[in-house]
Amino acid sequence: MRVLVTGASGFVGRETVRTLAQRGHEVRAASRRGIGIPGGVAAAAHGDISDIDWSRMLAGCDAVVHLAGIAHISAGIPEATYDRINHQATRALAHAAAREGIKRFVLMSSIRAQSGPAADHALTEDEQANPTDAYGRSKLAAERAVEETLLPYTMLRPVVVYGPGAKGNVATLLRLAALPMPLPFGALLGRRSLVSLAALVDAIDFSLQHAPPRQTYIVADRAPVSLPQMIAALRHGLGRPPGLFPVPPSVLKLLLRVAGKADLLERIDGDLIASPAKLIEAGWRGATDSATALEHLARTTVSAGR
Repeated sequence: MRVLVTGASGFVGRETVRTLAQRGHEVRAASRRGIGIPGGVAAAAHGDISDIDWSRMLAGCDAVVHLAGIAHISAGIPEATYDRINHQATRALAHAAAREGIKRFVLMSSIRAQSGPAADHALTEDEQANPTDAYGRSKLAAERAVEETLLPYTMLRPVVVYGPGAKGNVATLLRLAALPMPLPFGALLGRRSLVSLAALVDAIDFSLQHAPPRQTYIVADRAPVSLPQMIAALRHGLGRPPGLFPVPPSVLKLLLRVAGKADLLERIDGDLIASPAKLIEAGWRGATDSATALEHLARTTVSAGR
């Protein structure tokens, strides 16, 4: 299959391009200025994603994996910027893909198109989406823009993605686990769903070839994990004991507020459980055990000298 992958130089994009090419797909890797593209893969350089001649980029392709956009929730980005990059650019690409007769369109959305940073119940695709910030709203608007077309699409809503080179919360966890001191997170019982980078890329390939069209899927590992479990798994991969002690969450929240990190507790504690059952029932076999995969991530990160 000839596949256009946008956002090909990003965290998910690089692994997607590499894996799809290894599995026999003919990949056209699109990124700003064509940087970060593996050797042997056709690179398609472009400028601002909101000003692209998509028809030229799509010529000769059978499918699209759309990863490009503002990938992380960042303070200070105007809602109009999220909308222009994550929504309007996706709409332009989807309509161009429909005109070009693209046979499968895979959109990388986010669990934040469905929910805020925490939820009091396990999330499934059946419930009404309720994003709580500009990032989530722009991702949901992108989904709606693809639905407007007659494309045979697959929407993927991953939870937090971890793997080599991960940024954001995962990078913070790796730094915390590497500290040579005990950590005060033993009393945090909130559970969160994660997904490994390898499992997410498997979901992308599955969506291209096997998933029923015009469906939305949550992508997550099989079981959620608590912050203490994450830290313990990472430290086990580093060859160290968990080194956790309990501090009441109310005290920890106060300490973080004094340190100017009041939002950190919400991002690392609190429940956000998302069920991958629908994707598994469709035939995806990529779901893994988060604790085992986090342990492996820490071990390989150390081995690679990062």
